[in-house]
Amino acid sequence: MSTQDKVIAIIAEQAVLDPSDVTLDSTLEDLGIDSLGLVESIFAIEEEFDISIPFNANEPEQSDFDISNVAAIIAGIDKLIAAKG
Repeated sequence: MSTQDKVIAIIAEQAVLDPSDVTLDSTLEDLGIDSLGLVESIFAIEEEFDISIPFNANEPEQSDFDISNVAAIIAGIDKLIAAKG
């Protein structure tokens, strides 16, 4: 299973949607994921990939981690996995 598939599965689970309803262009807002859902998604992603995402839910605009849409989240995770490599 690719990074993209895993991330989409995690996000879909948080949004209570089918993974096929989550597109790369989807924003978390489009999917109905609130700040708590975002934090839970990040925890699940960190656990799945054994990475630490530089994201502060209290100050999302201060983060280097782009959560503007699903594609940006996947790209950020790929970078973190590569850096951990």
